Amino acid sequence: MAASYGFHPDALLEYAEAVNYYLGVASLRVADGFVTAVESAIATVVAAPTRWRIFEEPEIRRHVLSRFPFVIYYRWEALHERVTIYAVMHCSREPAYWPHRIERRA
Repeated sequence: MAASYGFHPDALLEYAEAVNYYLGVASLRVADGFVTAVESAIATVVAAPTRWRIFEEPEIRRHVLSRFPFVIYYRWEALHERVTIYAVMHCSREPAYWPHRIERRA
């Protein structure tokens, strides 16, 4: 069974906002490049979710995009074979804005 992935609703919103930003201040080509970079990063993460070290608890990992100043924060849930993306964060943001999104395990 192949791994699946999903976004926290706020992460999906910030992804869409970033695309809209690039559409507004740059061009369709740049926005498309951003979408391609994010989707490629997600495919890479889903293919090998434990490749990146645990960055912080509870088992949060990060993938840094190379062409755009964004980081994807995610957790691999091996039991469900699922990647949950908690943030698509611009690197200029305060890093502590998103951790409240994480569902804590009991």
